[in-house]
Amino acid sequence: MPITYTDTHAHLTSEQILPLLGDVLQRAKQSGVAKIVNICTGKKSLEEGLVLHESHPWVYNAAATTPHDVEKEGEEFFPLVERAAASKKLVALGETGLDYFYEHSDKKVQQKFLLRYFSLALQTKLPLIFHCRDAFPDLFAMADGHFQGAPAVLHCFTGTLEEAKGVLDRGWFLSLSGIVTFKKSESLREVAKYVPLDRLFIETDSPYLAPQSNRGKPNEPSYISETAETIAFAKGVSVGELAKATEDNAERFFSFSKVK
Repeated sequence: MPITYTDTHAHLTSEQILPLLGDVLQRAKQSGVAKIVNICTGKKSLEEGLVLHESHPWVYNAAATTPHDVEKEGEEFFPLVERAAASKKLVALGETGLDYFYEHSDKKVQQKFLLRYFSLALQTKLPLIFHCRDAFPDLFAMADGHFQGAPAVLHCFTGTLEEAKGVLDRGWFLSLSGIVTFKKSESLREVAKYVPLDRLFIETDSPYLAPQSNRGKPNEPSYISETAETIAFAKGVSVGELAKATEDNAERFFSFSKVK
């Protein structure tokens, strides 16, 4: 059987990819990508994402304002995400969370919107896609207080083994990107080795973070196999086993069949 993948996080309707989308999707299909979760972070990317799902039903949408942009765009976009979620157009809410490394938005504003997305996720029974950088203590504390036991994935994980344990202890999934292939990512490969197969996702985060062999170029879903091969090697399993497990995990988490 051919190996197929689910890319659980790609910004297909971002300005960088949208003009090249036809070719990007064709290469994805040729490379065995069976499903993609498109992350919509603003009005235009969500509008384009909903149209994209109509023409390419194997591309699904999640939406939220990133923690970087909540201060300037959060209020405007939140009601559009609410409407799409209520209409069963989304497979998840995200990416949302906390980023204290860049702190493009004030920490208090980031926290306010994270609480709003907790509430919306619980109301709509949708899982959350978390972005977290240099903010795990606050993310864990807020989730323990307001989102305990609810489904989430920590996307593009780059934290420590202890932080990975914190993610898994809360019942969340952990997603690895092309960063795991970088030459200096030994500690992240240790995380890959540690995370159980049934709690793992793989993603590209296209157009960002292309894996080592294409580093510096715009990323795209067709590059996901290199990430899968690196993780499979770290875990001592076949690429086919890794791909099947992460596909099954995504199917269980996102409930693709429920989207209208």
